[in-house]
Amino acid sequence: MTSLVRHITIDCADPYRLAQFWAEVLDGSLAEDDFPGDPEALVTAAGSGLLFIAVPEKKATKNRLHLDLQPQDRSRDEEVERLLALGAALVADHRRPDGTGWATLADPEGNEFCVERSAAERAAG
Repeated sequence: MTSLVRHITIDCADPYRLAQFWAEVLDGSLAEDDFPGDPEALVTAAGSGLLFIAVPEKKATKNRLHLDLQPQDRSRDEEVERLLALGAALVADHRRPDGTGWATLADPEGNEFCVERSAAERAAG
């Protein structure tokens, strides 16, 4: 093996605030040495590490890379509602009447991500 992905790094204006949002989304935790105003913040969650880095410029276009979330203990639609309550915004709704599809949301700084069906929903058809 040559390399592993250690973190997925996301440029943002307020690393601590955005890391708090994603820690709640992923049921993860911030590093013990991360505080408001720090230039970076790390979220550790099962299967992933997200590193948020302060940059001066604002997000200007669609992400070239985005996260696809799969709920583990609730349905896709229940997860979308939970994330909206945490401060996400609905960008595009690709959910179909037959239960397939996904929802595209944006985090508090406008970074898009998708919420797919849970494994149980996929297994049901």
